[in-house]
Amino acid sequence: MDEIGAFERKSAAGWEWPERAVLAYRAVVIALVAGVAETLLRAAQALEDPGVPVTGVAVALSIRAGIYLAVFALAARMLFGSLWARGILVVGLGTVGLASLVAEPVGALLAADRLSALFTGVTPVAVILGLFRAVHVVAVLVMIPAAIQAGTTTTGSTASLPVRPTAAGAGRRARFRPW
Repeated sequence: MDEIGAFERKSAAGWEWPERAVLAYRAVVIALVAGVAETLLRAAQALEDPGVPVTGVAVALSIRAGIYLAVFALAARMLFGSLWARGILVVGLGTVGLASLVAEPVGALLAADRLSALFTGVTPVAVILGLFRAVHVVAVLVMIPAAIQAGTTTTGSTASLPVRPTAAGAGRRARFRPW
């Protein structure tokens, strides 16, 4: 047997996750780190203004933290072979998540009468925020095809029905996993 759960036998001594599943997971984690960094920098900027209520920033940060924790939990489930978690990540991050990341830059592009107007008044903080956003977008764009292909073999077909390794019943069919 070559597969158990989300693991593939690479040698007689051990099991490893499929490369595309690991790539998709790493891309989600990179996107999360970039998103958290951008969120914290934007919160710090907002708190510099004395007119901004701290409670409003705290509520916004709490909502974002909940979203980021949910995405991380889904990514962990995806790494262990969950089809539903992979589907939610691909659909959620590939549509709503990606749209929310590109809406502001695309809006700025459409609102500018000249391309040079986009670069007037650029600050170092704006450049850092732009870099965080770019890393976030690229990581999501890497995650989507990696997650979609994570459940297929090199021939493109869906992997055979594997079993999950357990201490008590090694070799018995337990829960079906997608890889």
